[in-house]
Amino acid sequence: MSDKIDIYVRAAEAVDRPWSGQQESCAKSADAAIQKPNRIGLLAHCGTGNLGDEASIAAVLDNITRRSPEVSVVGLSMDPADTTRRHGIPCVAMRQSVFPFQQEWSSALPPADPGRFASRLKAAAKKAGPLFLVAKTMKDVLITRPAQFIREILFLGRSLLFVSELDMIIICGGGQLLDWGGPWAFPYTLFKWILLAKCLNVKCVFLNSGAGPLDSSLSRWFVRRTLDMADYVSLRDQASGKLLRKIGFRGKMKVVADAVWGLRLPDPPATKPIELGEERVIGIGPMAYGDSSRHWVNDNQGYRHLIDNLVEFCGRMLARGYRIKLFSSDIWFDSQAIADLDAAIRKNCPTLASDRVTREPVENINDMFAALSHVDFYVTCRFHGVIFASLSNVPPIALAPHPKVTTLMESLGLAEYCVEISRSDAEGLTAMADRLIANMDEVKARIGSRAEQFRSQLNLQFDNLLLESKENYAEGTTYSQEGA
Repeated sequence: MSDKIDIYVRAAEAVDRPWSGQQESCAKSADAAIQKPNRIGLLAHCGTGNLGDEASIAAVLDNITRRSPEVSVVGLSMDPADTTRRHGIPCVAMRQSVFPFQQEWSSALPPADPGRFASRLKAAAKKAGPLFLVAKTMKDVLITRPAQFIREILFLGRSLLFVSELDMIIICGGGQLLDWGGPWAFPYTLFKWILLAKCLNVKCVFLNSGAGPLDSSLSRWFVRRTLDMADYVSLRDQASGKLLRKIGFRGKMKVVADAVWGLRLPDPPATKPIELGEERVIGIGPMAYGDSSRHWVNDNQGYRHLIDNLVEFCGRMLARGYRIKLFSSDIWFDSQAIADLDAAIRKNCPTLASDRVTREPVENINDMFAALSHVDFYVTCRFHGVIFASLSNVPPIALAPHPKVTTLMESLGLAEYCVEISRSDAEGLTAMADRLIANMDEVKARIGSRAEQFRSQLNLQFDNLLLESKENYAEGTTYSQEGA
């Protein structure tokens, strides 16, 4: 793997330029003869309603265009239409089929009509027992899988033509290096795009990615081979680096910070110190963790434990005169959890909750920051929920569903305000909230200092990647070839 990338950005055609091959003049200046990327593909598993992924794209796009306003950028997304609407760039699908995330996960949309003919036919077929299973297996073997294979070959052909028009692919941060959905989801998708890029000598940059979980041996193989082909790899935390070393990746990589720390924000509204006895507002972001209808961990009992304890915590805070605002940084996936928590709070505290509990309408990144601007602290289960709150100077309390959240809170100096999601309880949350309120100014100062360090690291990384050619691309831990 190349230890170094020659990455420059020069003036190029506008973003809406046609993405078709064009003949170039043979007469070029010495400078123009240097291969400098002016057509960049931003690849991320976005379009799912996860605002953390959307913020990663927004931060990278902003940093590119600030350094080279005329660079031509195109997105590779799980839902091209959604990504184009949110970020204003042309997009293509990163997989052969687009999953209807909003339709499947948003609690605001009506469920499918169980009385439809197709549903009744399928239910009747299942009553046939073994015959239904045999017929389903034959259909998968003889029709479904061969058709999928043919469609994938055609998709790869179209993708090869698309990649041939790029100078660079940037894999934009977030939790890209994991096997949620199995090895043929995230790991294979990244592998095929990077393989196509390297066949065409297109630069490949992994930017501030998170790694894990990688439970499948095939997933680990895909990820290791993918990173071996990359020209530059940076990670958002040391735990990701240790995991990649563990699965056998021996290339050079940097630990910088999550890309969302580099998101440009408008000046925050002026806030006044919280006075003793003053009414406070708490933001709560429940997660569909363990909900078998949508989460990969099938633990309905654990999900009910989470909701029940949040209900008890909210009841205690309401009794003290607090207001509760419900919203999450994953606007579709967690929508049912918000609805369940809202309903349970109103059932347990009908009088107190009637006008003191509200659901905030969050549809995009700006909505998320607007919601955070009206709370004093934010209880979240989401990695990027912690970052969004910190960027807003709103102290977070984290219910960690994954070690990455614990690691993030430790890096902010907020380990005492973090608990594993399965071990959270109302009494512990109340004690954390009381401690946080008592130390609010000191916690905010700590967060502000760390956020500035992360932004500085990211600015240096983008400068080195997009403006200069240097051996050291960013501050942070460098993992040697020998291992972590």
